[in-house]
Amino acid sequence: MKEPEAGTIERWAWDYILCDTMAHKFAPGPVPARSEADAESGTEMPARRLRAPGRPSELRIVRKAEKTRGMSAPSGRARALHTFLHHELQAAELMAWAVLAFPDTPIAFRTGLLRIAHDEMRHMRLYQEELGRLGYAYGDFGVRDWFWERIPGSADPAAFVAVMGLGVESANLEHTARYAAMFREAGDEEGARVQEIIGREEIAHVRFGVRWFEFFRTGLSFETWCRSLPPPLTPLLMRGKPLHREARRRAGQPEPFLDELDAWQPASPGS
Repeated sequence: MKEPEAGTIERWAWDYILCDTMAHKFAPGPVPARSEADAESGTEMPARRLRAPGRPSELRIVRKAEKTRGMSAPSGRARALHTFLHHELQAAELMAWAVLAFPDTPIAFRTGLLRIAHDEMRHMRLYQEELGRLGYAYGDFGVRDWFWERIPGSADPAAFVAVMGLGVESANLEHTARYAAMFREAGDEEGARVQEIIGREEIAHVRFGVRWFEFFRTGLSFETWCRSLPPPLTPLLMRGKPLHREARRRAGQPEPFLDELDAWQPASPGS
């Protein structure tokens, strides 16, 4: 696979995904203004679909993540925060992955992905600070690259935004609200506040997903969204219960879509 040209957004994305140092994962620096396409004069750009990210030696990759229990204890809250931080890292990497995988998309889409990637990195730093406050560090628990196991199966940009913006980031609207309540119940107001900050900022990411899904699929319907999810993903993992309808509506998800998402049930065996 040919490496991208130096000084381009494609090279920035390539280097971010493949780097194996914590410092670069948390703060890779600004994105260049130039795309490879600027110099190619209309030449078709290669699609680069990286299969796996670089991983700092501090991280221990596991096949199955340990469940988060005991939120009343600092260790339980730290384990949850550690999982959330790793989700944010994978999201940042996969935004960069989509820039490389779908080079023929509008430049506004690709630069938007990289703006979101920087948001994810800022969330990573928030979670890193929270871990430190509780006496832990990133790398103290095992991590699973679940997003990387599924999302690179996206066949086209609509499938990518279906699973990221309209999928896992939408579900995070519910998850951040739920965990904010759990942190607050445990007496951890600072942890609750961070969850609420990230939940609010996810709304813009979901809105980005809605906008571009509508662009790539000429509209948004529940049926079209379901068909766009990379197998074996289903709506089951793309929602929390109860739905945070207010946040989802603010992100542009229409009421009929939310009704069908809320009511969706997996097919019973043999049906």
